[in-house]
This record gives sequence, structure tokens and C-alpha cells, in this order.
Amino acid sequence: MSAADTTTPAKVPPPRQAPPPAAAVKAPRAGRRPGTAAAPWALLAPCLLILVVVLGYPMVRLVTLSFQKFGQSQLWGFQPPESVGFDNFEGVLSDDEFWQVVVRTVLFAGGAVVFTMVVGMLIALLLQRVSGWVKTLINIVLVASWGMPIIVATTVFKWLFDSDYGVFNALLSKLPGVDMIGHNWFASGTQGLSVIMLLVVWGAVPFVVITLSAGLTQVPAELEEAARLDGAGSWGVFRHVTLPILKPVIVMLTTLSVIWDMGVFPQVFVMRGGHPEAEFQLLTTYSYDRAFVVNDYAQGSAIAVLTVLLLLGVVAVYMRQMLQIGEVE
Repeated sequence: MSAADTTTPAKVPPPRQAPPPAAAVKAPRAGRRPGTAAAPWALLAPCLLILVVVLGYPMVRLVTLSFQKFGQSQLWGFQPPESVGFDNFEGVLSDDEFWQVVVRTVLFAGGAVVFTMVVGMLIALLLQRVSGWVKTLINIVLVASWGMPIIVATTVFKWLFDSDYGVFNALLSKLPGVDMIGHNWFASGTQGLSVIMLLVVWGAVPFVVITLSAGLTQVPAELEEAARLDGAGSWGVFRHVTLPILKPVIVMLTTLSVIWDMGVFPQVFVMRGGHPEAEFQLLTTYSYDRAFVVNDYAQGSAIAVLTVLLLLGVVAVYMRQMLQIGEVE
């Protein structure tokens, strides 16, 4: 036998069998730990308590007064409040002056909102094209004007548009063929409310500009560049790229502006020396006038309740728009 024949043959290991299929391991169900569901409510409890105390009681009292007969006699305790059902609301809704005030308030708020959003958007877009120090300077000016107290701003505007010493009349009179010396801007409701609208817009623009500027930082530069490569101009880029991305912010700002502008009170009240004429009455001043000038607190409360219901309609439209935007995303 040769040496090759005496070599021990190598053992071939048997084929490895596949392990039996293990039972499918179920992922543990994600469950909330005890107490996690109540944690958000516990954190919100102080804020909710403050809202209930600050807003809840006045609102309940307001609604209660709107269903009662409540005047000077009831205020001083000579007579008890008397329930009159919906008589106050019927009296308000059947009054032609109330509907004139409603139309005036809607037109005033609508004009102020449109003016605010357009000017705010233009300034926000302008801030994207200026240098850093100019942007910082403009932001400082915006914050300073935004932080100015309403009474101070109203007093300044009252002086600017004064018929005898107003700076605005003097500047306009320097234009060729224009003579505005002695012009009284508050001789008519239309011109007077236009001045008040300008004051409201001046105070609201800083918040809109700062918010829109923050939103513009979220617009991808790649999308704008792609739109320009496809032949879109500046308006096309803004319409098809910038505007859709900013839509949630614009909807929020528009809704807040409507609520704020329909609740304008100190600007009108101070500008007219505490006694707004009939052509200057908005819903807020009209409610105040009925309650504290005519001393019909119940009817004033009814007007305030109707104003709140009108604003709740605006909030409902806002919520619907935000839900639609969420579904699209």
C-alpha cells in the first residue's frame, strides 16, 4: 500500500440543518405609562385656571346681563334685576343704527387687515434683500413702534393730523397746488376713520413683518432657484413657491388681525376725546356708549355678546382653514 493510500480521508461535516422557525416575536405594544395622559393637563392647569378667573367670570356675567333688565336702579340696588329673555337682543337687532355700526365695523376691520397684510408682506420681502445691519436697524425700529403704548401712539397721531398744528397737513401743503392748512380730518367719519385705520395699521405692521420674516426663512432656496430656471419671474416665484409655503402663517395672521381690528376701542375713544360721534362708532365703542353713556347695561351687554358671536364665526373659519391645510400636508 502506498503512502497515498494510508492517508486518512478528510471528514466532510454533515449539512447544517436550518433552525426551526422561531415563533414570531411580537413587538411590545406601545403603551402610555401611568400618569402620562394627565401630565399635559397638569401643566396647562395654571394657565387654564387664570383664563377661567380672568375671562370666565366676566363672560358669564356679560351673558347674564344680556338677558336682564339692568340699569341705574339695578346697579345701585334700588331694584332687583329682572329677567327679560331675548328682549334686549330683539331691541338691538331691530335697531337700524346697530346694523350701520356693524357694516362700518366690518369695512373698517377689512380695510385695516388688507392694508396691514399687504404692507407687512412688502416690508418682509424687502428685508430679505437688504444687508444685515439695515435689517437689524429696521427690526429695532419695528419693535420700538410695536412696543409703544396705544395711548401714546394715538396722541401722536392726533397731533400729526391736527387741523391747526398738524405736521401732515403742513407736508401735504408743500406739494404744488395743494393747500391743506386748516383741513379738519375728523369733520367727516370717512376721513376720520381712515386716520384711525392708519393708526391701527401702524401698530399692527411690526408683528406681521416679524412673523412673515420668520416664515420666509423656511422657504427653500432650491425651489425658488428651480422656479427661476423654469422661466418664472419674481411674481411667479412669489405666487407659486413663496405664497403656498407661507399660507398657514398668512391664515393665522389674517385671522388674528381681524379679531384685533374688530376689537379696536382705545384708538377711537382717545382720538375723539372720549365721546365718539355717531359716524365714528364701531361695535366696541357702540357697546360702551350704550352701557356707560345711556346707562343701559343690559343692552350694552347684548351688543357685546353679539360681537363675541361674530368673532367666533371668524375663529370657526380660521379653524376650518387650518384643518384643510393640515389634511393637504
